[in-house]
Order: sequence, then C-alpha cells, then structure tokens
Amino acid sequence: MGADADVVAAVRSALAEAGDPAIASGQQAYMKSSMPYHGVPSPVLKRVLRPVLAAYAPLDRATHEATVLALWDGATHREERYAATTLARHRAARPWQDPASLDLYRHLVVTGAWWDHVDEVAAHLVGNVLAGHRVEVTPVVRTWARDGDLWVRRTAVLSQVNHRGDTDTDLLREVVEANVADPSFWLRKAIGWALRQHARTDPDWVRAEVARLGGRLSGLSRREALKHLGQVGPGPATGGSTTG
Repeated sequence: MGADADVVAAVRSALAEAGDPAIASGQQAYMKSSMPYHGVPSPVLKRVLRPVLAAYAPLDRATHEATVLALWDGATHREERYAATTLARHRAARPWQDPASLDLYRHLVVTGAWWDHVDEVAAHLVGNVLAGHRVEVTPVVRTWARDGDLWVRRTAVLSQVNHRGDTDTDLLREVVEANVADPSFWLRKAIGWALRQHARTDPDWVRAEVARLGGRLSGLSRREALKHLGQVGPGPATGGSTTG
C-alpha cells in the first residue's frame, strides 16, 4: 500500500497557507536549519493540523508508515517533518506503535539529526514503545546506546524521560555508562536531562548515581542532574543550551 496522498496534500496545503515569511527566517536561523520554514509557530501548527488529524484513519500499518515517510522524506519545509512526527503519534496508529515500528523511528532520528526532531521521537515514540514492550525493546535500546550515530545514542539516553516510577534504572544506568565519556554536548546534555527527570521520582537514586559516577560525569551533566535537588557540585563551565 502507498501513502494516503490526500492526507499528505492536505497537510502541505494547510501549512503553506498558514505560513508567515517574517517568522520563517527567524525560525530557520534559530534552529540552524538548512531546510526552510513556512513560518508556522507551534500553537498555529497544532491548530491548522487539527482538522486533518481528526479525519485521519489509516487502513493499515503499511499505509500509515508510508504516509509518515511521504511527509518526512518529501518535506520541503521543516514544519512538514513536525507534522509527520505528529502523525506518527496519532491515536489511530496506536495499534502499530510497537517494536515493529522501531525501524521507522530510527529512520526519523538518523535523517532528522537535530534535537527538535530527535527528542520528540525519543520521548514520545521510542519511549512509548519501550514502556509497552520492555522485554522486546530493552535490548534494542541497549544496542542503540552504543550505536555509531550520535542521535541514535541520544535517543537511547532519553527513551525513559517520561517513564517516572516505571523507569528501568538498570537500563538508565547502562545507557548513561555507555555515553558518559563522550565529549559531545548533545550526549552530556541528554545524560543530565535523563537523570534530572528521574530525580523527580527518585532523588536519592539520582544523588547516589551522580556520586558513583564522580569525575566521569561532566560538569554539564552533573548540573542538569542535580538542578532541582540543590546539590550542584563543581564542574567546568559549559556553554550552549538546548531542550530539556
């Protein structure tokens, strides 16, 4: 089965009509994106997509995934990729948000290769599949934590940021350990974010983990991990900022 061409056309038309060139240039500069924007802020994007999403009823997994890929791979503006991710999360697609969807999600991560795309996929798509299928997906996340692609590794680190009390701390420890020595800002920030989120549920575990990692944990990761615990230890200054 091919993509739902009507849905793809409706999304592209809605985004193009809602665009504001005065906003687009600032969005593109902020995101350091080679792909242009239409200039549709997030609240407007949600509003203009609502009628399209309300009518979305894919016939089967193949049609759904083809529609997501048509929007994603054929995107001429970045908002089309945001729409593709939103479509991937659609309630009508919940029966197919399972381990078999991980190849699609990995494709979005590798080809998206920037935090705005990757973090959404990690937290809401990969994270939801992991939460619902731990036995099958935990080994995949372990493998991704050691992948050659930086953004796949970031996905592994962030895959449990919404799991709260259901967080598998053994897996969290393993994905952090696999990346704690990496000098990349994106991994150091992700480690801190993942630990900070779990500190909302189990602050003692996070304090102990930060202490166990000691000097192996970067200053940025430590500051992020302990941000709301009032125990930010010394560490080298680190510039930059991102989501989380």
